[in-house]
Amino acid sequence: MVERLKCIALVGAGAFLGSVSSIFLLKLLPRRFTNRLLKRPIEINGPKGCFIAQAESHGLDSPELMTDEIASEQLTRNIQFFGLESQQKVCKSYVVIIGLGGVGSHAACMLLRSGVGRLLLVDFDQVSLSSLNRHAVATREDVGIPKAQCLKKHFLSIFPECQIDAKVLLYDASSEEEILSGHPNFVLDCIDNIDTKVSLLAACVRRGLKVLSATGAGARADPTRIRVADLRESTNDPLSRAVRYRLRKDYGIEGGIPVVFSLEKPKVKLLPFKGPSGEEDNPSDYQIVPGFRVRIIPVLGTIPAIFGQVMASYVVTQLAGFQVQTEPVVNLDMEHYQKLHRRLIEHEEMLYGTALEVQVDVGEVMYVVKELWHGRSARDQSTKDVGRAMWRSVNDLMLVRFAGLCKFAPKLRSLF
Repeated sequence: MVERLKCIALVGAGAFLGSVSSIFLLKLLPRRFTNRLLKRPIEINGPKGCFIAQAESHGLDSPELMTDEIASEQLTRNIQFFGLESQQKVCKSYVVIIGLGGVGSHAACMLLRSGVGRLLLVDFDQVSLSSLNRHAVATREDVGIPKAQCLKKHFLSIFPECQIDAKVLLYDASSEEEILSGHPNFVLDCIDNIDTKVSLLAACVRRGLKVLSATGAGARADPTRIRVADLRESTNDPLSRAVRYRLRKDYGIEGGIPVVFSLEKPKVKLLPFKGPSGEEDNPSDYQIVPGFRVRIIPVLGTIPAIFGQVMASYVVTQLAGFQVQTEPVVNLDMEHYQKLHRRLIEHEEMLYGTALEVQVDVGEVMYVVKELWHGRSARDQSTKDVGRAMWRSVNDLMLVRFAGLCKFAPKLRSLF
């Protein structure tokens, strides 16, 4: 009996000490964080995504950045990279992301982790089992949930200071005002439907909104060939080509829209569409939403994820006012650089009888072509010449030595 009383006393004492220590720790935490802990959603057994309490989302007010210990610690590396003033610009920003699949979900996730103060997440579709190979945060429990709501649910546990709005909407003319109003600092176009994409980009140009567009990320495998450039400079991408044509034809827009694209040619094609009988059928007969693709394009999940990361990095640096010089788009392979190097040697031998004065190798030729002249002729660097005609003529260009430089180290002067 005595032993039993001792056990009860020890358990009681442990419970008391635990309660006292919990109260003491809560008092040490910032009041704002304590309130956030108390407001955190409580999950119950039942349907997927069901909560009995929903956490509130508040945009991070930039003066509170250093006074909120939790938020400032979470953003420490960004503050160290950009500086406090630039990071405050990011925290005061409002970004709209339309299309929350493999590209959009990763872009939105990194914008959130970078401290963007307000996000609007827009997508009409639901999480599917087959999309889990490329989605940023979705799990099997999220299958069947609208993508916008799925992201919001996960985002609130990552950076609850962000004001997150989720709209289960299809972008079109009728929803333009609802989605694009509010003066967003940036709009991310992560849509893979041509009609919707063209309509959104035209609306952003008309409203004077900054927009970054993602082109085709499917059917590709080489992450080193992903670039950011003007829509006019994107190559090897059927989606970019169709969007360029439609913007020029329907809206008179020639360019001026930055896009993320891949220089890599698609490795695989759209899969044939098979109906319920297993026979090939007409895909348009099965469209739930008119104009949206029904046939499946194979996707290596890493590539759309990298597309989204590139988009987030581009937008965050722009919001912070941090200057980044993107790599020029010069769609040449090593064979082209070797050819230019051979032509230089042949030109020297023809003029001087020897090529001993050519003290450059293929790597230096590559540097001159890409970094100095951006793949364009030194005679005319006008951006209006960027396009298919320029790439056809690049094989006729030739590097020559500028004779005015010092004798022992003649360099490459120009592209003709």
